[in-house]
Amino acid sequence: MFIKAIPKTDKTTGKSYTYYRLCESYRLGEKVRHRSILSLGTLVELADKKDFKLLADRIEQLLGGKPSLFACQPLVEKLAQKFYSKIIEGKLVDRIPLSQTAKNLQSVDLDSLAIENVREIGSEWMCYQAINQLGLRGYFEKAGFAPEDIDLSLMHIISRAVCPASEHATAEWLQDNTALCELMGIEAASVSHHKLYRISRLLYEHRDGIEQYLSHKTSELFDLQDKIILYDLTNTYFEGRKQNSQIAMFGNSKEKRKDAKLVTLALVVNIEGFVKYSKIYRGNIGETTTLEAMLNELSVQTSSTGRKPLVVMDAGIADEDNLKMLKSKGYDYLCVTRSKLKDYVAVKNQGHPVIITDRRNSPVELLLIEKEGIDDSLLYVRSERKAVKELSMHENFTSHFETGLNQILLGIQKKGGTKKVEKVWERIGRLKEKYPSAHRFFDIQVSTENEVVKNLTWKRIISASRKVEGVYFLRTSIKEIDEVAFWNIYNTIREIESSFRTLKRDLEIRPVFHKSDENTMAHLFLAVLAYQMVNSIRYQLKANGIHHDWSHIVRIMNTQKAATVTMQDKDDQKIYIRKCSKPEAKASEIYDALSYKHQPWIKKSVLPEKQIPKIEPPESKDD
Repeated sequence: MFIKAIPKTDKTTGKSYTYYRLCESYRLGEKVRHRSILSLGTLVELADKKDFKLLADRIEQLLGGKPSLFACQPLVEKLAQKFYSKIIEGKLVDRIPLSQTAKNLQSVDLDSLAIENVREIGSEWMCYQAINQLGLRGYFEKAGFAPEDIDLSLMHIISRAVCPASEHATAEWLQDNTALCELMGIEAASVSHHKLYRISRLLYEHRDGIEQYLSHKTSELFDLQDKIILYDLTNTYFEGRKQNSQIAMFGNSKEKRKDAKLVTLALVVNIEGFVKYSKIYRGNIGETTTLEAMLNELSVQTSSTGRKPLVVMDAGIADEDNLKMLKSKGYDYLCVTRSKLKDYVAVKNQGHPVIITDRRNSPVELLLIEKEGIDDSLLYVRSERKAVKELSMHENFTSHFETGLNQILLGIQKKGGTKKVEKVWERIGRLKEKYPSAHRFFDIQVSTENEVVKNLTWKRIISASRKVEGVYFLRTSIKEIDEVAFWNIYNTIREIESSFRTLKRDLEIRPVFHKSDENTMAHLFLAVLAYQMVNSIRYQLKANGIHHDWSHIVRIMNTQKAATVTMQDKDDQKIYIRKCSKPEAKASEIYDALSYKHQPWIKKSVLPEKQIPKIEPPESKDD
């Protein structure tokens, strides 16, 4: 073992300092690698550099259960014992000396046993290990974050994933409900909403670097190739007027909040759901105007695969200008056509479609087609489930439209009702405006006499057997592709829909309450960071057959608690044992699927009655 020096610079003060880690060497093939075991802090106690080797040697002796051949300086021995205890309690190495297997027996008064300071720890401990797996602590150190800011940043990301709330509510949760501060080595009482606001802004200032790092790290960690990328936008609404905002604008709200201003979040993700790039736009931005700017940033965000990835997008983005732009930049694409095609011909099978089933075992018809004037490959798709849904919607709209026609007819028939021709047609016009997709299925006739309407009749022209329902067309620049491959590639777009669903529902990016644009953008980026950690967990779980959504995972893991058990010994001293509960069967299954440790620590103190033990947090272990 040896102690490794890491130079750091505090970006706020510009002051330089040195941070130390206990490391060990191991051989991987013909190469020698270093593994970090424990962060030792600044070690200002050791003035002589020779003491660093003595300290490392003494820790290794203690881990091996060997006595020291030479007397150590008292300070070196004290530090060695301290760091040795942290390594054993955190189970940071596989070697445990024989002395640790001895039983620890004491006589206690069972009536004095009490359980106190119970906090949630399961979800936090799982996320803590995921953060270390992604190596974010190491990245923040290289980026020059101060040690306190590193811990606050990691804590804030985990908080957003486990208990998404405002900065005020998050500060209260950290103090009252969770052992996360204890896990991170932060005094809970010192965490305020002001600090959380500051850390959110600090993370957003480093957005480009963090996003690029995570893009490459997830691809390397999970061996991903990024051959297909997905692009889409969503928006979230503000509570409040946002009068002086440069990004909050009225637009087409996907939550149907026409009364509220919006901000738009654009994402590029790979088919495994990891974010490659994100950008925040004004709320009234057009979907078709954002793609080129995102692609210009894409080359440095995605892993190198020797060719540009296939871009999959929905019809809202795939206008002709964007498709030409993609071709000019050398990207292949796949999308839904912006309109239903007519006068097309089948490419093969004499017009007989290939029949497959979707995820719910509903039949889907696929047929490769071609149309004059379009050089791309085209796919006719008819989904039975989509057809049933569209027919149900038509039936709903048409029934409401017909109810409106009956009300107009009653007005014509009753005394004093609306009978003037122009007024009747005005009412019909307003009804058509209210139900634009329904009126085209009605043939309406108005009988008049001397500028007065005598009768109103109509006939429905919609049939339940309509073959146009459930039909849409896919388009791709790939020339040699069969029907099933065409369909399967398009269905990867569900991954970005799932990403937005997680951000909105589980990480609660909506609504936005922040007053300043800076805090708004920091809020959204914090959610994207938390999503990257969440997706790394869910990706590994899905690979092991566990397909829970994030809220369900958090519910399972929250069954694991941290608690302090106190009791009185025979010498009237109070024994404090800080321990995590054993995970329940479902939580253990999740830990095992992730190859994570089940419990973070066990702490014990024996103190006089009036003293309160100080529980030191576990040190993180970077991968």
